[in-house]
Amino acid sequence: MSDSSARSSGDANLLLVEDNPGDVRLVEEAFRDDERCTIYIVSDGDDALDFLYQRGEYETAPRPDLVLLDWNVPRTSGKEVLTRLKGDPDLKSIPVTVLTGSQDDGDVRRSYRNHANACLRKAVEPDAFMQTLRTYREFWLSTAKLPVKDDE
Repeated sequence: MSDSSARSSGDANLLLVEDNPGDVRLVEEAFRDDERCTIYIVSDGDDALDFLYQRGEYETAPRPDLVLLDWNVPRTSGKEVLTRLKGDPDLKSIPVTVLTGSQDDGDVRRSYRNHANACLRKAVEPDAFMQTLRTYREFWLSTAKLPVKDDE
């Protein structure tokens, strides 16, 4: 997988769809010492869809247990990725958290209208964003029960 990379190893697979290298670094740091999760990183919506549908170079990609999706990624938008994922019977149970740097409440409303499981604003201050990411990690890996893929 040339455009995606895996970090850590564990039971949960997180697909991070993020084009900002600084934000990618912060997510990696927030999960660095947590062996419960493997992070797969793609930088645009087209690669996210290829990863989710196991197409092309992502043919052997694992099914993600979680998706952390930047709302404003290049090529296919985060909104379109979310719409397709939540419209697919085989993928719609995957929890998706939208990341947005926008202060526009409309982006938050649109993400929930498109069936996001959560929406997080990227804090301007790196320490505050890091705390948000750690809280996200603990909720999804310690508190919430992640769905298991049906074998139907």
